[in-house]
Amino acid sequence: MKATDVLEVLEKAGIDFFAGVPDSLLRPFCDAVFHKYGQEAKRHFVAHNEGGAVGCAAGYHLATGKIPCVYMQNSGVGNAVNPVASLTSPYVYGIPVLYIIGWRGQPGIPDEPQHQFQGMITETLLNVMELAVFRLTAETSVDELAARLERFRGVFRSGQSAAILVESGALSGEKRVYANDYIVNREAAMEHIASAAREDMMVTSTGKISRELFEIRERTGRTHDRDFLTVGSMGHDSMIALGIALRKPERRVWCVQGDGAFLMHLGALAEVGSLGCKNMRYIVLNNAAHESVGGLPTCAGTADLAAVAAACGIRNAFRAASLDELDKALDVMKNMAALSFLEVRCALGSRKDLGRPATAPAANKTALMKVLEEGGGRIEYGVYEF
Repeated sequence: MKATDVLEVLEKAGIDFFAGVPDSLLRPFCDAVFHKYGQEAKRHFVAHNEGGAVGCAAGYHLATGKIPCVYMQNSGVGNAVNPVASLTSPYVYGIPVLYIIGWRGQPGIPDEPQHQFQGMITETLLNVMELAVFRLTAETSVDELAARLERFRGVFRSGQSAAILVESGALSGEKRVYANDYIVNREAAMEHIASAAREDMMVTSTGKISRELFEIRERTGRTHDRDFLTVGSMGHDSMIALGIALRKPERRVWCVQGDGAFLMHLGALAEVGSLGCKNMRYIVLNNAAHESVGGLPTCAGTADLAAVAAACGIRNAFRAASLDELDKALDVMKNMAALSFLEVRCALGSRKDLGRPATAPAANKTALMKVLEEGGGRIEYGVYEF
């Protein structure tokens, strides 16, 4: 079904407010919504995480009495469970919401490791939360979708919510290209960071950042046993890095996130700043977009992430908008005996032939744990002592 047809059916049903976190399966729908409404906040905005989208949707209903729509990948259901169960539920406030959820890892359809278990339990989770569920498949007609939304009216009147679970290939539409004004190629930035980190530990966020680091190691003939590729659990990589840094003070640990992951659990930055692990290096590659799932913008394009980090207690906070500025910042960061933060403003885009990690997550974990167990020499710092 064309995504524009889905949007038209929703609007005819009186649904004209959309919030959420983009998903690759929902890309045609997300593109259609963005093309029509952009970031007009009264009608649409890309949220920092799925729970936040549910909260804003609840506020919209309180202000208008109308039904909001929240979109997400099924991996984001976990972030939404709290407000769905304790805020919008008919057992609490009874605030009706229509959810549109991309079904990654659907049983019987091959997918990446991080999506497989999530896909197995998706319907169960939705049923446990007592959401009325409708599967949108490649065979679903516009009339069938419209009829189901008409049936959902009774669900909404009772203060309950409903979900449209979107299968792979169910949506089609024009693929839109997003861009920003930044000039640094992200993969080139990753190459410079990996070179600066040398034998240090690296924790990278889900999506193309981890994929690019894996390929950089392959090209340069390096092993992967000092890298933790966080292929799922978006936004939690900084806390994974912190957990390693706290227990292994003799090792330098670099966390490299995208801006979407950074924003998703921004409270982690305050935790990192409050603990001040001098062996941790925190880098955000900011292209102001959810590029790995289509390119819809984040709010990072209007934020000064280095200033946010400084306000959270990381006083050694830098920013770079060119490779030359990146190299200068990395030279300082790798040589200082103090926690530091770096925002690198990157252009959108990646190689069309960018691959995916060829090692299983469990093998990645085992190899990294072996290196950590073996220990090693103390960190050597240069001239920058704080």
